[in-house]
Amino acid sequence: MTDTIDRVLDEAVASGKLVGAVVMVAKDGQTLYRRAVGLADREAGTPMAEDTVFRAASLTKPMVASTLLAMADKGLVRVDDPVSAYLPYFTPKLPNGSQPDITLKHLLTHTAGLLYDYSAKNPRLTNGLVNANIHLDDLLPLMAEQELSYAPGTGWFYSMAIDVLGGVIAKVHGGPLRDAVSHYVTGPLGMNDTAFTVADRSRLAVPYADGVDRPIRMAEPQPVNNPWGGVTTFSPERIFNENAFECGGGGMATTGPDFMRFLNAILADGGPILAPETARAALKDQMGYEREPGQAFSFLGSYTVDPVRADLYWPAGTNNWGGIYGHIWSIDPVKRITMVSLSNTAFYGGELAFPRALRKAVYTDLI
Repeated sequence: MTDTIDRVLDEAVASGKLVGAVVMVAKDGQTLYRRAVGLADREAGTPMAEDTVFRAASLTKPMVASTLLAMADKGLVRVDDPVSAYLPYFTPKLPNGSQPDITLKHLLTHTAGLLYDYSAKNPRLTNGLVNANIHLDDLLPLMAEQELSYAPGTGWFYSMAIDVLGGVIAKVHGGPLRDAVSHYVTGPLGMNDTAFTVADRSRLAVPYADGVDRPIRMAEPQPVNNPWGGVTTFSPERIFNENAFECGGGGMATTGPDFMRFLNAILADGGPILAPETARAALKDQMGYEREPGQAFSFLGSYTVDPVRADLYWPAGTNNWGGIYGHIWSIDPVKRITMVSLSNTAFYGGELAFPRALRKAVYTDLI
């Protein structure tokens, strides 16, 4: 029975707050639920389809992280190596002038002391949402010039760490980040609709932003008041800009079925992209301390240490994260559940009330 999940989705669409979404849930790789709701393009009346393509935003991060881990399995890198072993210029300093080592593990876990917004320090330092003509090889040296906000390994702050990781991957692979991700992750998994470009624009969901009465169709660019008290600027055209840097933190596009292939592969001990011990380690707490009540961080996303203190519905050990365009995902290695919800509505589809209700509904109906 999936009455609760259906009701959450139907009410979200009927309220006008959610334009459209694709939701998929599996147990041990076997599909328990799959549904496309609402519209991919409200103005054209185009219905959402299971194979609708979405701007993946931070769903890019675990795929890029897995690319690095796959390279580690091949002996090409080690997660405890300093970033400077691969990018010699990347040695940012602390405010006191000291120059600590930043390791690949610090990047994977967002404990490197980096930030997500450097625009006030240097307007050329753009994140992966902004449509700017700058190559990754030009961006990262600018970031290396900025002071660290804390000593690596002593704190947690969501940041452009995975963009730096993308630079390491490209350097070691000897080619663009997109080629490495395709070689190690999306290619072996048959994720044919997941890439840093969109082959068929007609399948790409139109992005919407929360509005006063109903979501507004995003302009280029589109500033939006975010749930954290600030303003986030979206650039929907960025994914078509071949001169924008390959953003390991958020530059890919994907579909619901493709991303489920990735989640299910990680749950199934990594085959065929990671060694079993690597896949299991990727889902474990890699911090050793909590970044907020009941939650730490793995190599792939948030790690639930204590679901009671975290006010979450799944068991300890569950990994989850999302994407700023309106997405959420989770891997529950205890109940063996994977779940993804891709929407075209930011922020409603990926933050606060809707994802909370959807996650609760999944565990109410299916677990």
